[in-house]
Parts: sequence; C-alpha cells; structure tokens
Amino acid sequence: MRLLYLLNISNPDRLTADSGFTVAELLLPALADSGAEITLAAPARVTDERVYFERTALPATKYRARFGPDIDQLAGIVGRARPDVVVVNQIENAPAVRAALLETGLDAVVAGYCHYLPFSITDLGTVMLDPSLDDAGLGPAVLLAFVAGLAACDRVLIHSAAASEWTAAVAERHDLDLTELLAVVPPPRDERLVRDPADAEIAGGAPLVGIYNHRLYQHYGTAKFTELAARLVSETGVRLRVTDLFGQRGPARVLLDPSPEFHRAQLASLEGVRVVSDGGDRDRYRALLAAAHFGLAPLRAGCPWSMSVIDCQAMGLPVIAPRTGWFAEHVDDELLFDTLDGATAIVERLARDQEFYRLHAKRAYAATAGLTPSAVAAAYLEAIS
Repeated sequence: MRLLYLLNISNPDRLTADSGFTVAELLLPALADSGAEITLAAPARVTDERVYFERTALPATKYRARFGPDIDQLAGIVGRARPDVVVVNQIENAPAVRAALLETGLDAVVAGYCHYLPFSITDLGTVMLDPSLDDAGLGPAVLLAFVAGLAACDRVLIHSAAASEWTAAVAERHDLDLTELLAVVPPPRDERLVRDPADAEIAGGAPLVGIYNHRLYQHYGTAKFTELAARLVSETGVRLRVTDLFGQRGPARVLLDPSPEFHRAQLASLEGVRVVSDGGDRDRYRALLAAAHFGLAPLRAGCPWSMSVIDCQAMGLPVIAPRTGWFAEHVDDELLFDTLDGATAIVERLARDQEFYRLHAKRAYAATAGLTPSAVAAAYLEAIS
C-alpha cells in the first residue's frame, strides 16, 4: 500500500507539544513495519528514514490551515506519491485533496482523521463551538468546513467513541450519513513512557505529587484548574507540578492567543505549585512523570481525547478527570468528578488510602495496554483498507 500522510503542525515552536506530530512519529514507523510505503507531507519530518518526506509550508495561523489549502502544491505531491490512500489529518482540507486527485487523474481512498474537533455536543444535544476556533465569529464557518471535509472522505477515523458519536450527529444534521465510514482508532501510546506501577515507590510520609501536563490555553479550562490547584494544595496537602509544554512561543502565536502565558504566570504564583519544563526533551518529560504520583486531566468541556492523560496512565499514574467527553468513557468511574469538591475528595483519598491508590495505578497502566503502536497500526490499516 502506498500511503500519503498529510499533516499540519500547530505547534512549530516545540514539536514535542504537538500531538499530531507525536502521533505521526509513533504511528508511521509501525505502519512501515507492516509494509506500507509512506510519504509524509508536513512542515517537519519524522525520524524514521523509511518515511519519504515532502516539506510543506507552515500555515501562519490555525485558520489558514483550515481555509487556505494550496491545491497546486497538493496536486504536485499527489502526483509524485501516486498513493493508494491519502490520510488527511486536517480534515477541512479533504475537499482540496479530492480536487487534487481529480486534477492528476488518480484514484485513491481519502481517509480523514478527525484529530481535533471544532465542536462538542452537550448531554442535551446542543452543539457547542470550540471557543479556540471562534475568533471574530469564525466558529460556524470552521464547523461548515469540517462538515465539508467529512463529505469529501471515503473513510473517517476518529479518536474515541464519544467523539465518533458527536461527529456522526453533526454530520446527520447536514444530511451526511457516516454509518459505513466511521472507525474509532485511538492514537498510540509512546513506548518510552511506559512503567509498570509495581516499579513505582511512594515515600512514606512525603506528600503526593500531582502533575498537570496539558496545554495552558484558556479553552482547556485552565482558569478552573487554577482554582482547583489552590484548593488541592491547601486542603489535601499534595504538591502540584504544571508542565510548561510550549516554552517561549513566537509573537504571532502569542498575539492570537495570549492565555498560556497568562495562566502560566498565575499558576507559578500559587504556593505548593511549581511550573516545570521538559525543554522539549522526551527523557526529561519521562522523568517529570516518574517523579509524580497522579495526574490531572484538563477541565475542558467536551474533550475528545488527551495524549497527556495516556502518557500519565502508561506510567502507572492514576488520573482524575471531569465526567465529560472521552474522560467519561476511558477513566475509571471512581476517579471521575462533577464538581471541584468531588475532585478534592478523590485526591484526598488517593493521598491517604494506599490500597485505593495502588488499585488505580494498576488500572491506569492497564488502560493503555491496547494502545501499542503495532496494535494501533493494525487497526489503522483495517480502517483505511
């Protein structure tokens, strides 16, 4: 199978903080192991030299990534790769890919991967636009571009059952039936970030350390997490580490959304909370996770998937999470909360009840057992074939 993998990068300042690039770095070697001939078209290459690389321009903003595909460039890439399957990770670009195939006279399966949903659906069935893609009222246009992308796909791959249900519901509202097209294929875990909880030790008498390893955007619920962090430190005695995943962002990105810088400073000012950085180094990131005892999911409404949660779980760290979206389907029910009071009670129990802690450390580790790159690659190939 000749596979053309089209990837936008949303965090060029630090590739380790870009979940789409991380997925490619983990998945593409496993697909190559299965015999696929892969061309990656992206602003940066993966390390596996078996993957042929076509460099593409880095979109100046997240909106250009959705509204400004270069069909001339796409047609050239398609013509050189002559793919059997094109994977479109920026699904809004699927119509442009279909047009490029038409221009080059090639017939290929167009598989859209819904890596990021510009919406979520509430328990009452209301479609909620993602505020990070609604600057200047662009949210409805982004949603329509997303639906247009679905309409141009032969296959639609998506992270989780919750995200799949939301996508199918939005498509149905626009008279698209995805029943035969949708497949749930979660991203793989990073095998460098795997540790059996039996190998972890909790020092007697020392406070538990929690880690929050998520982007500090406002729409991730960071303000609410800041409130929770202050309560956890004062009421349960735990200490918290907040990872600065982005480091120094470029001026254009800060201008578009300055919330990470604001929240980073706010969190750093809290007693018992320390902002730490991995410097973009995966070994340092692993060490930060290994030094923690539990993880905290973002308080983000309608979260469809979180690689950072999987990183914690693979290291044997129980993760507490709001009862919403993918968390409600993936995280153990005893670690889900509906209020900040509930979150505080769970952390307090993790801190004082060692048997409860050990049980959930084992369950967290087991939750990622089926997410090895080879297992995910097999599911991926089945979904796009």
